[in-house]
Amino acid sequence: MTRVDFYVLSDASEAVRLELVCKLAEKACGQGKKVFIYSQESQLLQQLDEQLWDFRAMSFIAHRLLPDAHTLSSEDDDPVLLSTAIPGNDRNLLVNLDTQVPAFFSRFERTLEVVNKDPEVQEEGRNRYRFYQQRGYPLHHHNV
Repeated sequence: MTRVDFYVLSDASEAVRLELVCKLAEKACGQGKKVFIYSQESQLLQQLDEQLWDFRAMSFIAHRLLPDAHTLSSEDDDPVLLSTAIPGNDRNLLVNLDTQVPAFFSRFERTLEVVNKDPEVQEEGRNRYRFYQQRGYPLHHHNV
């Protein structure tokens, strides 16, 4: 069963939220995990793509932003993929940046939800938390 981790920030900034996503992706890659970062908001994924390039001066997180209409294939083997598409079955870790729970989240060993103090992001996060909770998924909470 998919483990779901909620990372709750004490800040309302979207940039801080995306910085935490960069840290989580870096840690997962260091553990040999294949990461899929999902959102229906192309602009948000573009912003994250840019932030991943500049995340740390002395390291690099190998990643690729896939075009909106992209159909995933075996050639999409970068450690971190950012996409609005439905992922393949070769990924271990989902970082959900969408407002809704993606229908495919249960394919992953773990799903990470990153929530900040922005009222809209918080409310959407609470709704996703209830969704997972009502279905009996193991939930873990991390205050950051």
